[in-house]
Amino acid sequence: MSEIPEVVSRLRAAFQAGRTKPLEWRKAQLTALKAMLLEQADDFFAALHADLGKNAAEARSAEITFVANEVDHTLEHLDAWVAPEAAPLPERLLPGRGTVVREPLGVGLIIGPWNYPLHLVLAPLVGVLAAGNAAVVKPSELSPTVSAAIARHVPAYLDPEAVAVVEGAIPETTELLEQHFDHIFYTGNGVVGRIVMTAAAKHLTPVALELGGKSPVIVDTDVDLRLAAERIVYGKFMNAGQTCVAPDYVLAIGDTAEKLEPLLAEVLRAKFGDDPAASPDYGRIVNTRHFDRLSKLLGSGRVVTGGRTDRDRKFIAPTVLADVAPDSPVMGEEIFGPILPVLTVASLDEAITFITGRDKPLALYAFVGSPETKQRILDETSSGAVGFGLPVAHLTASDLPFGGVGESGMGRYHGKYSIDTFSNLKAVLDKPLG
Repeated sequence: MSEIPEVVSRLRAAFQAGRTKPLEWRKAQLTALKAMLLEQADDFFAALHADLGKNAAEARSAEITFVANEVDHTLEHLDAWVAPEAAPLPERLLPGRGTVVREPLGVGLIIGPWNYPLHLVLAPLVGVLAAGNAAVVKPSELSPTVSAAIARHVPAYLDPEAVAVVEGAIPETTELLEQHFDHIFYTGNGVVGRIVMTAAAKHLTPVALELGGKSPVIVDTDVDLRLAAERIVYGKFMNAGQTCVAPDYVLAIGDTAEKLEPLLAEVLRAKFGDDPAASPDYGRIVNTRHFDRLSKLLGSGRVVTGGRTDRDRKFIAPTVLADVAPDSPVMGEEIFGPILPVLTVASLDEAITFITGRDKPLALYAFVGSPETKQRILDETSSGAVGFGLPVAHLTASDLPFGGVGESGMGRYHGKYSIDTFSNLKAVLDKPLG
């Protein structure tokens, strides 16, 4: 831990010497990052399975391929994204020229979470490097095998003078937050997010907080409920529900709940079998603390399907709860696990009132038929993102900004939004003399 100030000082010296600014350096680092992902994929797969029980197919798509695609997209467009951008001037300043220049901020700190411990560390790193910055990467100690793999491979592939990995837990993170960074990117929960903001205030360091919240799913009466069930199950139960943008609860309008509940159970059986504990496609809860927290939520409603637990194996079956009261324990916090409450509301008006009466979610999903209903949801609710007809998938589109609002976070990244987040957009006015 005593080495942390020296690490940050070394990276800052490299940045100030101009090491990270050339486009050639940025592209070389991105290319090396993708090579690391592909060449060390088997090691990362084994680490992800050890920490979270992730199967190789899910690990490949959600962790390896996602970041590799982000690298490809960034390399394809980087020249255009970082080029000086002409800005029109008012008549009183003519003749003259206005330009927006994106310059690197300096040394960034990325603090990653445990649920997607590779993806949610390396995807921000794509933006940090592409914008021409140095970076400290702090993987989560709750996924120690992945953390060790990152610490092992990053120095072998990326420039060690400009990119460093710091492992550890609360003491190391605390020590890092005492240093002066030029940007801090944190993914996790709101409790730690407040700690990060407090520490950043000491140096007036800008922050991006990618948090979470209870992302609702509205299901109306005029949609294909079988298809809705399939897509809700896809979004909710991947990674055993430990996904920040997973559907947190369903608001079923009218008599939709009684029709949807058996379909959800049927889809879950088709996906994970009669014994999900034996399914190679179903993950595990990250640790016993989270297992105990989630187990206490199972009594919040009638079990439609699931409900089985095994503490020794950190297993909680994919569970659907019905007859859930709005003030029940499962509705009092972000679930972040394989439990899906289904609540009944009488109308779209009631669904919107229910959502707007709570913290703004990271995402809002809706299975609705009419364009008018979609527009009402867009106009009358606030969330980091809206997904009509398919949960979670919006974060895979590199040209869509990803981030939260209010309690679900601040700041945006992916694609060009990452460049803007990790750059200073400098205004330049050039007025001729004479």
